[in-house]
Amino acid sequence: MLIWLLAAFIAVPIAEIAIFVEVSSQWGLWPAIGAIFATAVIGSILIRHQGVAVLRRVRDEMGAGRFPARQVFDGLCLLIAGTLLLLPGFITDSVGFILLVPVIRHFVMSSLTSHIETHTSGMSDATIHPDGETINGEFADITDHPSPTSESDPQLPPRR
Repeated sequence: MLIWLLAAFIAVPIAEIAIFVEVSSQWGLWPAIGAIFATAVIGSILIRHQGVAVLRRVRDEMGAGRFPARQVFDGLCLLIAGTLLLLPGFITDSVGFILLVPVIRHFVMSSLTSHIETHTSGMSDATIHPDGETINGEFADITDHPSPTSESDPQLPPRR
């Protein structure tokens, strides 16, 4: 996972520069810069509008006594979209605008939910305790390093 993040942090700026150079050679420098500023302004207006709607739905869900999971996910997507739209570049703007589409967000949420359910369905019952049951147990340190004894540290209880 770390290698993919590193690759993205290297590849995305290089691709952004390449696309900006290509677009500015086609449109000219100032129209390309203007397009980047326009996407930031339009994106911030759309995010503000959708963010207010999401907050209204969160308030309605909380008032009905339900946890607003979908709305929290929508808010997270809007936060990511806003960040991407403020970053200069055509790739980040495209991904940011894609995240502003509610159908896309709901598709991503359902895909993530099914992925998480698939990976957590194999967990044993010993690790999941929905009834709040407490399991008591004992353990023994089996490492090879010497452990402190009560003689070396008066704060520790005597060893058995």
